[in-house]
Amino acid sequence: MGRILGIDPGTGILGFGVIDVNASGKITLVDAGVIRTPVHEDDSIRLLTIYTELESIIKDVKPSVMSVEKLFFARNVTTAMTVSQARGVVLLLGKQHHLDLYEFTPMQIKQAVTGYGKADKKQIQEMVRVLLQLKQVPQPDDAADALAAAICCSMTIRTQ
Repeated sequence: MGRILGIDPGTGILGFGVIDVNASGKITLVDAGVIRTPVHEDDSIRLLTIYTELESIIKDVKPSVMSVEKLFFARNVTTAMTVSQARGVVLLLGKQHHLDLYEFTPMQIKQAVTGYGKADKKQIQEMVRVLLQLKQVPQPDDAADALAAAICCSMTIRTQ
């Protein structure tokens, strides 16, 4: 089936998770982590950092699919704007590298990974650990969330 890069978008912390999916649907962890940008840095520099570091990850792990969590909140307009900008950078990179792009809402990801669309963070993280047969929950949370997006995508592709 291939290699999937999951993204939990953010400007301060962007989570990424990479899984391999074989023909029978078995998923294996390849890599996971975060890209961090300093809070007081200019937005354009933060976005360039995200672009540069994520492009390096894409070149290193060579995914064929990218799964991105959709922005789904509106409490803080400023946060929503900066996360949207980071998502734009992510989507641009996906297209530039000819990746198949999938986008999922947080509820879709929770439903796919835990079977419950309103699962909390701890439930999602535990299911990511179980599904990837890891000894401990991936850290930080943003990396686990990105892996959840990748797992959701693998399940969606398998059922299509």
